[in-house]
Formats: sequence, C-alpha cells, structure tokens
Amino acid sequence: MDYKKHVRIDLHIHSTASDGTLSPPEIISLAHSLNIGAIAITDHDTIDGSKEALTLDIPPSLKLLTGVEISASSNPSLPYTGSFHVLGYSIRLGDPVLNQTLDMLQDARRNRNPRIVKLLNKIGINFSLKDVADEFSEGQLGRPHIAQLMVKRGFVKSINEAFDKYLGTGRPAYVDKYRLDCGQAIEIILAAGGIPVLAHPFFLQIENKDRFENLIVNLKEMGLKGIEAYYPEHSPDLTAFYAEVANRYGLLITGGTDFHGSIKPDVKMGSGRGDLFVPYELYEELINS
Repeated sequence: MDYKKHVRIDLHIHSTASDGTLSPPEIISLAHSLNIGAIAITDHDTIDGSKEALTLDIPPSLKLLTGVEISASSNPSLPYTGSFHVLGYSIRLGDPVLNQTLDMLQDARRNRNPRIVKLLNKIGINFSLKDVADEFSEGQLGRPHIAQLMVKRGFVKSINEAFDKYLGTGRPAYVDKYRLDCGQAIEIILAAGGIPVLAHPFFLQIENKDRFENLIVNLKEMGLKGIEAYYPEHSPDLTAFYAEVANRYGLLITGGTDFHGSIKPDVKMGSGRGDLFVPYELYEELINS
C-alpha cells in the first residue's frame, strides 16, 4: 500500500509576509505537526514568505514549493464579475522582472491603505494608518489588517462584518487597486520558471459552465498550466467539474486551503473546514510537469 495516498498537501497558504497571522517558521512547524506532505507559501503579490521559508530547516518529510498569488484583472475578451487571482508555483525567487513587478503591486496595495482609512474616518470609524501599522508590524498592510483593528476597537464584531459592511467591493470604504492583466500575470510567472494556476475559480462567479470552459481555453492559450480545483469554498460537484475541465484541456489540478491563520479561524491548514483533502499525488504531478 502506498502510504502517500493518505498524505494531504496544502498548496495555498498565506504568511505574515502578506495578510496571514503565522510567520514562515510557524507555518513550517504547524504543517509538520499536522503531517502534511507538501506546502506552498503563496502570499499576495510578494515572495518574501517563500524567501524566508527557504532559509529554514525544513523537516525531510515536508516538501516546500516556492509560490505567490498575484491579483489580476481580465481583458475585454474574458469578462467576469468576481475575484481573479493567479497562483505561481516553483518560481525562481531571484527573477528580476518578477521582483520588480511584485514591488509595483505592493506599492499599489500600500497606496490605497490611506484612502481606505480616510473613507472610514469620514463615516465615523476613527483611527489612523499609524494605528494599523503599530498593531501589525510585520508584512504588507492591507484590508485584513484594517479589518482586524476595526474588530479590536469595537467598530465591528468580526472581520467578515468589516468586509461585508465597509471594506468589500462596493462598500463605503472600498478602494480598488492596480492589478496586472491576467495574461501579464501568467507571462511573468512563466518567465520566472514557474507554473501558473488559476486560483479558486469559484470566486470568478461564472455560473455558466460553457463560459467557464471558454475562459479556460483562452487562459491556456496564454500559458495557464493548472486549475485549483480543491478549495474550501468548492462543493464536491464543483471540485469534480473543475477537475474534469482540467483533465479535458490537459491542465494540472492543484488545491489548498487559502490558510490565513486567525484572520480566517474556521479554515485550518491542510483540512479547510474539516472536509478538505488534497492528495499528495497532485504535488508529484506538479513538480514533474
């Protein structure tokens, strides 16, 4: 019997380098304690988490993939209404174009923070950006950190409430940010020797299956290599559908929890909400592609 059939992986994890609450050493330690076979630290628009992880003493039983999650936008031929993210695996962390691009995206994230706080102040939610920075000294500040401070100061009862009422798309304190065109995101990952994968397709909010397949055909032409089929928000039927589409078009299948630590306390590393199992063989297929 192949013991790896019973080993889970988690290829979608966020650290304190972006908006997670665990540092890379803490992530490695937790993954090892949970007997997870392989992980990827895929921070938003930064590879600092992966860079730090590679400096650590990683247990032999735990495999580590370098990773990133790039916020992207569609082009006019690929309409969608939801959130478009591209995961990049096995990237060369020293690639200059990748690093320059991520620096630009991080600047875009930083530049919108004061605008968000200003909008919150206008509606009576009073704190400064310095207050946020003092509370969260590590990583790049963003909406999840602002939401956490809102909870701590008693303006809302939960992070979800902060987003639902104030910080989410279309809400009073929402500020959009610059995103790469999805083709650019894929191209930059490929140029850095990486494997571009469409993250959590559920959040694209494409309900028509034919339209989704058309999107995948277009993205594959741009260089897409995989689909994140296993994800906490994907029902068994959706997981099966995304896996079927991936197989039909010769794409890799990946999966992960989108673990953020205490920001998303109901999502556990390796198991999501308790019912997610991403098989080890998907990691093997990914690294052998």
